[in-house]
Amino acid sequence: MTYRDNGPVRATASGGVPGTASDPALGGVAADAARPASAPRTDSAPRAGRPWRPRDSARARLLLVQVGLVVLALLVTLVITRQYLLERVDDRIDAALAQEVGEFRALAAKGIDPVTGALYDDPERLLTLHLQRTVPQENETILALVDGVPAGRLAPEPPVRLDLDPEAVATFASAQDVRTGELETASGVVRYRVVPVLVEGSPRRGALVVGVFRDLERREVDVVVLVLLGAGLVGLLLAGSLAWVAAGRVLRPVDDVRRAAEEIGASDLSRRLEVRGTDEVADLARTFNGMLDRLEHAFADQRQFLDDASHELRTPITIVRGNLETMSADPAQRAASMTVVLDELDRMGRLVDDLLTLARSDGPDFVVPGRVELSELTLGVLARARALADRDWQLDEVGAGFFLADEQRVLQAMLQLAENAVAHTGPGDVIRIGSAAGPDSVDLWVHDSGPGISPEQRDRVLERFVRAGTSRSDGAGLGLAIVSTIARAHDGEVVIDEPDAGARVRLHLPVRG
Repeated sequence: MTYRDNGPVRATASGGVPGTASDPALGGVAADAARPASAPRTDSAPRAGRPWRPRDSARARLLLVQVGLVVLALLVTLVITRQYLLERVDDRIDAALAQEVGEFRALAAKGIDPVTGALYDDPERLLTLHLQRTVPQENETILALVDGVPAGRLAPEPPVRLDLDPEAVATFASAQDVRTGELETASGVVRYRVVPVLVEGSPRRGALVVGVFRDLERREVDVVVLVLLGAGLVGLLLAGSLAWVAAGRVLRPVDDVRRAAEEIGASDLSRRLEVRGTDEVADLARTFNGMLDRLEHAFADQRQFLDDASHELRTPITIVRGNLETMSADPAQRAASMTVVLDELDRMGRLVDDLLTLARSDGPDFVVPGRVELSELTLGVLARARALADRDWQLDEVGAGFFLADEQRVLQAMLQLAENAVAHTGPGDVIRIGSAAGPDSVDLWVHDSGPGISPEQRDRVLERFVRAGTSRSDGAGLGLAIVSTIARAHDGEVVIDEPDAGARVRLHLPVRG
């Protein structure tokens, strides 16, 4: 008997086994079979219905986003898992078909009927013997055909009798070589492999058909996917409940901010939020508290400005009004009244300028820093101060070096100190202006020879509307307050020293840059 590669099984006297190099699963003895087609991929997940969109609850929106992401992850996981399991089922089906064909080839390779001890003389005998020795797997059917007619079937009863389907039998009988394919049946797709059988000396033609019901095999995959889906839904429900509680705790500080914003009014800005933790919500609470600090300070400055303006402007306005109401027709008296009115208007103008300076001191552009040369600034202060009054202006110690400050504001503060010194001295009195530079700070000062500032007044003269003892000025007492404000804007301070005579007021500023 002879054998042809990739052809029908032939029983041979020499015991040769028909084989194929293209079917390694058969160990070189099974005919080549086409690999199974991959199971169809799921291109898209089922579309969920339009979600409920709460309009007023950030907590609910956050929960919906979280649940949506979890659902998406669950669907993607199920699709990938199902596809992987289906491919494993297909591989298992192909392995089962290869195993059945391999066992049949091993039986045919012996060439001798183990019952009679004679050579096989008919393909039906070879097929019948194989059916008797084979134990079928679940969802598997094995048929024997002789001359295109069913000659046997492996028990038990399969889901669908392929031997009773004329079209299926005709398809199997028409195979000239080993063929692998699929058929659509009432129980789903059947994946089959047909192996033609020829026995030398016999004109009859046989065929072994091995089929596995693929869709029935895949049912276990659907069961696993349904179990995973059910477990995922339970986990989703649990995760959603925990997420709802967690979102409430996370958003509680935000709700505190909302309630605080509702309760806080212009008359009470003292409330602050409790800051817990170091996350973004805690940063929001800190930012909100900082905003309240600025608002409270701004409202306090506004009230202070209004109080100061109403307090200090009331007297000059009364004087102006009184002089205008009692103005005489006499030219001399009229001129005297106009002089008083103009003086009071000038004083009001200076007062308003000083109040505006103090009101603007908390603005971000009150100080515009730049590089300042200390010696040039000191000489510039002295040159401008000489025009203030008839005093013996002298240059004290002069420092050198650069520091970072707003030159115009520092110049304004120094000239204000010079005006204050003029107010406490008389013509010909000595006023010294000087400066000094240290490693971390610079000092600029005005030292007058006046009566000085008593120890009990030194803590108060930097406040608004406080005048030192024997001032010759009719100012409102805002000069040193302005100087102190400019110093604080530079992160510095105003220091009142205790020299042997007079008063020395020093502007102490840090060196920056």
